[in-house]
Amino acid sequence: MADEAVGSGGGASPEVLVLAKVVARLRAEVEDLEAGSAMTAVLERAKGMIMAQRGVSADQAYEILQEHAALHRYSLMEECWLTLGVSGRAATSPTPGKAGGALGQVALSPSRTDRFAAPARSGPGRRAGLARVAVELAGTRTPNEVAELVRGALSDAGQVDAVMIYDRRAAGGLDLIGYAGIDESLAEQWRHVPPIDGVAALEALAEERPVWLEDPVRDAERYLLIGHSPGRWASRAWIPVLSEGPATTVIGFFRTHPGPFAEETRSLLRRTVRMCAGSWSTGGASSGRPATTDVNETVEEIQPLIDVLPCPAVLLTPLRSADGTVEDFRIDAAAAESVDVAGRRGKELVGRRVLETYPTVAGSDLWGGYLDTLTTGMLYEGDPFTYQEMLAGVPRESVYSVRASRLGDRLVVSWVRHDTDEREARRLADLQRLGNLGWAGWNLATDRITWSDQVYTVFGRDRALGPIALEELPAHLLPDDVPALGAAVQRLLAEGEPIDQQFRITSSDGTRHLRIVAEAELDADDTPVEVHGFFQDLTAQRGAEIALRESERANLVQRGMLRAERALAARLRETLLPVPEQSLELAGLCVDIAYLPSDTGASVGGDWYSAIELPDGCALFVVGDVAGHGLSAVGTMAQLRFTAKGMAVTGSRLPAVLNRLNALLLHTATNAGGATATVVMARYRPDDRHLSWVRAGHLPPLLIRDGQAHYLSQPEGCLLGASFDAAYGEAVIDLVPGDHLLLYTDGLVENRGEDIDEGLTRFAAAALRLVRDGDDETLARTLAAARTRHDDDICVLDIHVPAGQ
Repeated sequence: MADEAVGSGGGASPEVLVLAKVVARLRAEVEDLEAGSAMTAVLERAKGMIMAQRGVSADQAYEILQEHAALHRYSLMEECWLTLGVSGRAATSPTPGKAGGALGQVALSPSRTDRFAAPARSGPGRRAGLARVAVELAGTRTPNEVAELVRGALSDAGQVDAVMIYDRRAAGGLDLIGYAGIDESLAEQWRHVPPIDGVAALEALAEERPVWLEDPVRDAERYLLIGHSPGRWASRAWIPVLSEGPATTVIGFFRTHPGPFAEETRSLLRRTVRMCAGSWSTGGASSGRPATTDVNETVEEIQPLIDVLPCPAVLLTPLRSADGTVEDFRIDAAAAESVDVAGRRGKELVGRRVLETYPTVAGSDLWGGYLDTLTTGMLYEGDPFTYQEMLAGVPRESVYSVRASRLGDRLVVSWVRHDTDEREARRLADLQRLGNLGWAGWNLATDRITWSDQVYTVFGRDRALGPIALEELPAHLLPDDVPALGAAVQRLLAEGEPIDQQFRITSSDGTRHLRIVAEAELDADDTPVEVHGFFQDLTAQRGAEIALRESERANLVQRGMLRAERALAARLRETLLPVPEQSLELAGLCVDIAYLPSDTGASVGGDWYSAIELPDGCALFVVGDVAGHGLSAVGTMAQLRFTAKGMAVTGSRLPAVLNRLNALLLHTATNAGGATATVVMARYRPDDRHLSWVRAGHLPPLLIRDGQAHYLSQPEGCLLGASFDAAYGEAVIDLVPGDHLLLYTDGLVENRGEDIDEGLTRFAAAALRLVRDGDDETLARTLAAARTRHDDDICVLDIHVPAGQ
């Protein structure tokens, strides 16, 4: 169409002819670039074939081609064609738009390919696939053709069922530029991938390494699976196309059969991707940035003058055809303040052509003004006009006034963008609305008052009533705020002292908390002549501050109550559960006792113990832990401790004692919300060193004997207060001289986030080490003190049978 328009001439309008010439010139440039890229593609394909066959790098493949070209007295390009199996004299550039081109029709010459025999470790199927890809890639022109070729070559061996090629956008996302083996609807669905975390293709580009996705279920938890089709693709691979500079293209390979990629398959895919480098171009003529031409000395002299201009200005050089007609203008210099509708600034404009960059200028009054000024030298000052351009698919309009003057055989063009003021006004309005503030000005000489719209919103005032004078402002305040604001306004008007004052007014929706910030402009006599500043609505902020203060006050009260409760609970516990400062002797045993409150100190816990001698000469040992903290836990602890002690003193059997304690908590639970507790209880008979014991959901006692430590097998027994049908068994053990039996609560062994078995193992090892080292005289207190960090109370009893017993 462009060629026809240029050739016909007579029936087309001038602006169409101008644009047609531009299109024709661009087409010629594109064809030159395509020819160059085709030759580059042949070189890359030849290098790729040698890389695949010999397992060498790209640089080594290039050196091999040069050596063989010199040896056979061929040019480098002839050697490339011969390597690919095509005669240099018969070779032509690939046919555009046809996959494979001329190379796809010619078989490799055995006499040529023998020189590049693959290493013995590469199988024949693999070598044939790589050779086919290397040959036919030279004829591909588009990413789609590359995808079709790669899929066809690799699917024959059952390696790949689909291929997707993505290119990274400037914004960081991905665009689908080629695919094969997937339907159009799936391709459309995944045509654009946003720049988000969890995309394997983006990870492959960022880290420049392959990403292998071989377990769809597990991979779906980590990645957004591109081309996701449940049950269809059982494995995927994303491999970046590496070249000079950061990787921007990534190829995805999709398989229907499950399982990991074999190492040979991985190597095959990586080599295939390396051969695809340079198969197509994403830049060049389509980049939108024409190449700049050399500028002459006149431009170099003018550029410093353009640089210091405080307004947008550019230097335009006319580009003429053979007959002298101006076909376009090129920007050869630009002031730093020059910004076009797309946001390109200063030096970014240099080298751009007017009709290529701003095509709607063709045939306009502006274009005619440029030509007239260039011809006549008369100054051009155009009326404001609207220029429209599509930016990212969105129409953008701006209003300009342009001025052009001739400078030698060039034009100096400057402009004013009128919609900038409107945009700034919108931004200022948005700023006032978002900050809930508005500006105001008072001219004291003319009594003129100016309020922005937001000030009326801040005051809740009807715009029809107009603004309020500074002298009248105190009349609108709450009485308590009048003196302070009135004095501040007087100082502002009399002495010009700035003001930053908060005050309250009454409006239709209640009391508003406002702020005024203002300053005065003074004349030569230091008399205020104008005041400007802003009002801000602080009602929401003040409400939040009041709510915060109330919350802090409530927190202080609550903290005081908690401190008082902790103090009372601690005194109550100390009264009910005194801890001896040294070991006790009971029924011929040495008993060491330790009790430590939790590190947090948030509240008093319900850990407790009993170690008493019974009327019959036996000893009773109890360690328990009531769930919860505070006064309720201490109260429950006291009930259990005294009940257990009283029943044991009267001779009740230990299982019966636990049954009564369980019934007590269940009865209490109906009135107090369900208290529970764990308990371990033992009765020791000194005449035969016979110890019987029971437990209710408690951790097992630790026995240390003959240099070994182990936990006792536990009898039946769930925690107290959990079930009406609870049953409690009893176990018996005979102690021997030298034994240590440790009863303890979970605060001694438990760490947050750790399995309880790890804590039990650590506790047994520490206790055994102390006994073996002879540090067992205060075993319970030493073990408790070693717990430098604990979230719960600690209670420990060490029951020791002296060696002389």
